[in-house]
Amino acid sequence: MEYSAAATINASPAAVWALLTNAADYPEWNPTVVRVEGDIALGQKIKVVATVSPERAFPVKVAELVPNQRMVWQGGMPLGLFKGVRTFTLTPSGEGTQFSMREVFSGPMLGLIKRSMPNLQPSFDEFARSLKLRAEG
Repeated sequence: MEYSAAATINASPAAVWALLTNAADYPEWNPTVVRVEGDIALGQKIKVVATVSPERAFPVKVAELVPNQRMVWQGGMPLGLFKGVRTFTLTPSGEGTQFSMREVFSGPMLGLIKRSMPNLQPSFDEFARSLKLRAEG
């Protein structure tokens, strides 16, 4: 199971990156996020509380961090029973940035878990729209 969203943003990759890696400011520009707890840094564990399920905090690890280019968050259940991998990619495009975000869910428990998961596509689309608006603002 997979979700993705993209946007062409009229701002530098560095400006977009600054928004993506500032946990405290997520709720200011992203209406899909209640809060992000922790520091978005390589190897760190953070907790994301989303409006789609505000009663839960989703713990993820920042598994990859290439400044101004790529960031990967990984989370899920022990032993890989259920896993989510979210990849943020920034590509220079003329004077701006091509942003993409993709999350792939996998594991033996996926069939059972996906029945109780909400459709995340609207949240992904709103994330990309809101990031674009904030970066260009």
